[in-house]
Amino acid sequence: MRGRRRLGTSPWWRGAAAAGAGALPALAFPAPAWWWWAYAALVPWMLLARSAPTPRRAALDGWLGGLGFMLAVHHWLLPSLHVFTVLLAALLGALWAPWGWLLHRLLHGRPSPRQAGAALVAVPSAWLMVELVRSWQGLGGPWGMLGSSQWQVGPALRLASVGGVWLLSLLVVLVNTAVTVLVVARGARVPAVAGLVATVAVTAAATLWAPRPQTDGTARVAVVQPGVVVGAERRFDREEALTRRLAGRDVDLVVWGESSVGHDLAARPDLARRLAALSRYVGADILVNVDARRAAPDGDGARGGAGGGIYKSSVLIGSGGPTGPRYAKMRLVPFGEYVPARSLLGWATSVGRAAGEDRRRGTRQVVMDAGGLRFGPLVCFESAFPDMTRRLTEDGARLLIAQSSTSSFQHSWAPEQHASLAALRAAETGRPMVHATLTGVSAAYGPDGARVGPWLGTSSSAVRVYAAPTAHGTTLYVRWGDWAVRGAGAVLVVLGAADALRRRTRSPALDAYASPHT
Repeated sequence: MRGRRRLGTSPWWRGAAAAGAGALPALAFPAPAWWWWAYAALVPWMLLARSAPTPRRAALDGWLGGLGFMLAVHHWLLPSLHVFTVLLAALLGALWAPWGWLLHRLLHGRPSPRQAGAALVAVPSAWLMVELVRSWQGLGGPWGMLGSSQWQVGPALRLASVGGVWLLSLLVVLVNTAVTVLVVARGARVPAVAGLVATVAVTAAATLWAPRPQTDGTARVAVVQPGVVVGAERRFDREEALTRRLAGRDVDLVVWGESSVGHDLAARPDLARRLAALSRYVGADILVNVDARRAAPDGDGARGGAGGGIYKSSVLIGSGGPTGPRYAKMRLVPFGEYVPARSLLGWATSVGRAAGEDRRRGTRQVVMDAGGLRFGPLVCFESAFPDMTRRLTEDGARLLIAQSSTSSFQHSWAPEQHASLAALRAAETGRPMVHATLTGVSAAYGPDGARVGPWLGTSSSAVRVYAAPTAHGTTLYVRWGDWAVRGAGAVLVVLGAADALRRRTRSPALDAYASPHT
């Protein structure tokens, strides 16, 4: 019995429990994809933080839980970054320290109905602020946002069209908070049940009344996935051979994956001529992705400086060669494509496969035109950023394209996680989205976020034509943007101001009387 007490009060045991509890939500994402688990996955972590003996300990529980969450969601980075993955998880996990403190502040002991009601709005809002901060590209971007675990749930995709993935995260955390309140505060069941009823009502209202983009046609998009091929020349040959199979299949656009061309086309006119001939042969434009060193011509949306550098650029090839503007990738993967503060963190290249040389980045997004089909290209993990697809939709894109390569993480959860993100982006914008990769998973989604055709798995070396419905009109998310984030911030400001005012106006004599009894 004494050993059990020691185990329950040991800070080491508690720290391990916090990290383990924080890791539980990762099971809601692909590859397990237990989307239903997201609605209870935070409860053990919440129960631990609210039961902490002190607010400082609750903040530590929040930090360690955040470390566990980030490490579990990004565990597939370990073979590439090794110990640096843990350090990054610890850095980002610190963002959840205030969240743990807030849970303790509102739900410690026997919370009153007023405290429970405040928790139902404050705790989800604080979670959203954490997701906002860590969504900054320099901190790794919005990979693993809790709401994105709902990518295959129809009503959730309808909610995404109203408030984006932000609204999904907000409501998922609200449900977890309500369940926690039901467990710890029997006297506060009314606000907890009210919170659950409100979530169901909002979801039902979005499903029934949110405007739906009207379908108006079909875009036949061919994805060319060569599979694992060693060497840029051999990969090009394989992609060329696969593309030739599309002759006579009446496709509107052919898409190759990220880094599908390993040489600057200006320096290799022979490759440009082969691509142009291929476009004529299949009767469609081809979108390739050039991963090569080049000088940055004026006006192509790239920033390179004297001497240029290595860019990842989406280039549209027509029957006469490269046509229209090219798009240079804007948001690079930290450590994978550049090392932040290289003078300080350059040692990461010695402990893992961090970038030996920084890629250069583009400065503006581009909408391309393939025979009247206007589409917006993205490269790699840019598909995780809802603001980028929203901007492309506002600029007139009828179709969204993500060119990717997950060959470094072929046998992990990463390919499935990456492919699932396009479902959210499609639902948010009301535009079909195609996710084309070198090694899988390739996928396509309609303007409602529903899957179009089967995935091309990581073992596939094939070509597949997706008939994606196109649509016109705009979603509420495209019109209103990140209103859920702004609303969550306003909630925290109002609750903080109200709490400060209450503390300021409360009688010191009453505090002195109350403190011995609390």
